[in-house]
Amino acid sequence: MSRRVAITGIGVVSALGLGVDENIAALQNGWTGISSIQFLNTRLRDEFVLGEVKYSNDKLKEILNISTGKLISRTSLMAFLASREAVDMAGLNTDKLKSCAFISGTTVGGMDLTEQIKDFYSEKDLAEIISLHSSGDSTEKTADFLGAGGFSTTYSTACSSAANAIMLGGRLIKSGKVDRVIAGGTDALSCFTLNGFNSLMILDRNHCRPFDISRSGLNLGEGAGYIVLEAEDVVKSKKILAYLSGWANSNDAHHQTASSSEGIGATLSMQKALGVAGINPGEITYINAHGTGTPNNDSSEAKALANVFGKNVPAYSSTKSFTGHTLGACGGVEGVFSIMSIVNQEIYAGLNFTQADEDIESKPIVAYKKTGVKHVLSNSFGFGGNNSTLIFSKI
Repeated sequence: MSRRVAITGIGVVSALGLGVDENIAALQNGWTGISSIQFLNTRLRDEFVLGEVKYSNDKLKEILNISTGKLISRTSLMAFLASREAVDMAGLNTDKLKSCAFISGTTVGGMDLTEQIKDFYSEKDLAEIISLHSSGDSTEKTADFLGAGGFSTTYSTACSSAANAIMLGGRLIKSGKVDRVIAGGTDALSCFTLNGFNSLMILDRNHCRPFDISRSGLNLGEGAGYIVLEAEDVVKSKKILAYLSGWANSNDAHHQTASSSEGIGATLSMQKALGVAGINPGEITYINAHGTGTPNNDSSEAKALANVFGKNVPAYSSTKSFTGHTLGACGGVEGVFSIMSIVNQEIYAGLNFTQADEDIESKPIVAYKKTGVKHVLSNSFGFGGNNSTLIFSKI
């Protein structure tokens, strides 16, 4: 059994704002969400800029009508907001949600709360706080929040987590296992990730510059992005935003954190995704690149683009220059951006690019553009060489 995978709802939370409209307005107008640290309680507060969601946990609870005294992670709160927007847009009622699958990716789980434990012997509500630590906690809580009662699972494959969640959703629908899936990812900023990336010496103290010759690292961010996938035969008269037409995952097994210098894994994931979609490289209009801003990643991805597209690399950019790197959520957040590129027939520029490396032949786009968009390719690459590519297509 093979069915087309339709997209009927999307939702997003990022440093650019709450909801699709605020995020897309920022991309259209070149407004970055990366700024000085406001909420994360870190000793590195004055050293780095971050892509923080501009609301405290209490404010997010207020927006969601959740008691401020309830113990719930920031990871879950952002997932609630983004997934609810996607479900509302798709018009999924209670009956349809009862059998709807929910697949979510994350890397930190509830670490934003558990890392604050100072004394394991006297901390109030210790057992409940620790129970939030699991990567699966936000998945379970979000599925319950939505009333999604079907198959549910969690992906934690570093920065490809949400992309892999969406890919599994597409495969389940195409094979006839399920009719509907809510898929994406969520990740909150934590001291653990900030300290960890700082120890790897791949953080930029200023605004990141993906693909630029002066790039020196990434800016961490947080957020959530979810997509409602439905089998085309069950959608009926509902509005379809786009289709999930292609997907693939590969592993170059090159290094614990660094990408292959020749972009081997990224090349494979893009080639295989094009094969699943049944389209040629020349049919891709826009590429939402992984584009973290680190010297290794951007060089590797650029070489992979050349491997796949030759000298005719399509327009590409990294929206991480707007949101920061949202880690396990980036495939969901950038998946929403890719779908809106098709819906609005527009291409989003990256920020802060001036000059390419000598070994990078192609250059990212630097200006927002209204144009015909048929197929969008979105890359998400994780530590350990876990490379994932999604392709979204116009109706």
